[in-house]
Amino acid sequence: MEDILFSPLYQIIPMIQKRIIEKTSWFGVKVEKHPYDFWIYQEILWEAKPDFVVEIGNYMGGSTLALAHLCDLIGKGRVIGIDINQKLIPDKVRKHPRITLIEGDATELFPEVQKIVGDSHCIVIEDSSHTYENTLKILRSYSKLIKPGGYIIIEDGICWHGLSAYYGPFPGPYEAVETFLSENPDFYADRDIEFPITWNPKGFLKRRK
Repeated sequence: MEDILFSPLYQIIPMIQKRIIEKTSWFGVKVEKHPYDFWIYQEILWEAKPDFVVEIGNYMGGSTLALAHLCDLIGKGRVIGIDINQKLIPDKVRKHPRITLIEGDATELFPEVQKIVGDSHCIVIEDSSHTYENTLKILRSYSKLIKPGGYIIIEDGICWHGLSAYYGPFPGPYEAVETFLSENPDFYADRDIEFPITWNPKGFLKRRK
């Protein structure tokens, strides 16, 4: 471990990714989130105290449960988890009283989610297929739920932008964010909130007040 401290960053980042993918969990439920980024989620939720957190892409539900636990601690908020396939999500996640799971394509489900959310204050986290086209579709639709001062967070912009070992789609989330921001002056990438090492570069998109 001591030798790792003297390794260049391009070697350390894949090591972090391997740990996240293979071993990271929340209360025993697998979760694929960088701890630095999830710490920022905690800061955003505490400051914003949203009525809803919409999480697109749930996998086994570890991050969904973690977000619900943050809402428990804050004493406010519900989590809407959306994914094409939610069969791997365990009962401890499904039974949490703050969690509502909806299975299907997020872009097609937007009218249903919009109806649930209404005029409430939302934070949206996008962590689904990571293709350019899908990410941009989600940005264009779900950004409508964000009120001034709120965030829509796009995960895994590090694909091809620091994590070359992860052969995700290219173009991907990073490029979709750049396109979206060029179309939407009401949003900007809040780079000040990022840790120096983040899996979501330019991914914390804040709506201007």
